[in-house]
Amino acid sequence: MRIRFYNCRILSMKDSMEIKKGEVWTDGRQIAYVGEKKPSGQAFDREVDVQGNLIMPGFKNAHTHSSMTFLRSFADDLPLQEWLHNKVFPLEAKLTGEDMRQLAKVAILEYLTSGITCNFDMYLDPWAVAQASVECGFRTVLAGAMNDFSQSPRELEEWYQKLNAYDPLIRFCLGFHAEYTTGLSRLEAVAALAGKYKAPVYCHNSETKTEVAQCVERYGKTPTAFLDGLGMFRYGGGGYHCVHFSREDMEIFRERGLYAVTNPGSNAKLASGIAPIAQMLAMGIPIAIGTDGPASNNCLDMFREMFLTTSLAKLREEDASAVDALEVLRMAVCNGAHAMGLSECDCLSEGKLADLIIIDLQQPNMQPLNHIPKNLVYSGSKQNVKLTMVDGKILYEDGKFFVGEEPKEIYARANEIARRIQG
Repeated sequence: MRIRFYNCRILSMKDSMEIKKGEVWTDGRQIAYVGEKKPSGQAFDREVDVQGNLIMPGFKNAHTHSSMTFLRSFADDLPLQEWLHNKVFPLEAKLTGEDMRQLAKVAILEYLTSGITCNFDMYLDPWAVAQASVECGFRTVLAGAMNDFSQSPRELEEWYQKLNAYDPLIRFCLGFHAEYTTGLSRLEAVAALAGKYKAPVYCHNSETKTEVAQCVERYGKTPTAFLDGLGMFRYGGGGYHCVHFSREDMEIFRERGLYAVTNPGSNAKLASGIAPIAQMLAMGIPIAIGTDGPASNNCLDMFREMFLTTSLAKLREEDASAVDALEVLRMAVCNGAHAMGLSECDCLSEGKLADLIIIDLQQPNMQPLNHIPKNLVYSGSKQNVKLTMVDGKILYEDGKFFVGEEPKEIYARANEIARRIQG
């Protein structure tokens, strides 16, 4: 399908944060044109008057657990370890693959309302989330969630081979839950797979002080140093959270080119701490942003995460100039794409994948139009998302979803699953 978006303000994010007026054309899965000219003799299946609003690349939610929607606001106001071991793990054990497929669709709808065009998901059954994403037309990168209780090195390798050939909307990366849930032999097996496939590895890393202290007690090293010593990060990858980092940890991330995926909403709600974003940026460490799951955040909203990323960093540094909003916007769009290995949808440019959003500037929170990119971070919200396109298909427009089924049906199934699991 060929679509023409005209009368646009365009934030391509290709080379700068400059906003230009013009048009964006899509042709099937790809962007066919970004610029000022009007079509001459061009035939389009649809032409959309953007009415002076902003068109830009979609946000990339670089750390999620989509199927955890069944636990949203079920177990709040608890410390992380109590929340995880007493509330989350016991109920997750009751989930079926079909449950996870249905529950993931609730999260996908929320991603679309927040202008998110891709998520980096980690959960118990990657096939279930992959199927949900493909059925909705949504783009998902999956990471293995192996630990001592679920998944195995053999399954990781099988998923790596099969899911990467499953559908153009799906990619799979090697991964494990965390050092503190995964024994040495399994960690060594993941490192061996990374070497075999020359592949990056992702995991939760240094989310809490307790996690780091226990790893030091076990191995005499922080999680980052310990995992790097196993050869885990020879081919890149990254860590989710990265809150309690030492100077050595940051040096390892810089040297290995690892991505630190910050999750400020979840980390604040669980009182895990504030990641040293300013120091990481100063060292040249690439940073992406994720919401974490709907059980720990509980909101899958990239606007809120962007605001928290910069504001909490300023609070930590006691410096209002720390972590500029433009840098944060780049984290939420370009860096997230690169962290997932999706350089083909990091900006609006000819030949890139047609993953884009339209932001309504005719809302009071965006007026006056003093500095649109910074205002996205400081004042933007879901109410400003008019349209979300993934892979050349409009999945959300003006409050309506186009994902193959009615939202009320998705919600009804999710509520039925939640009632059954929670007992």
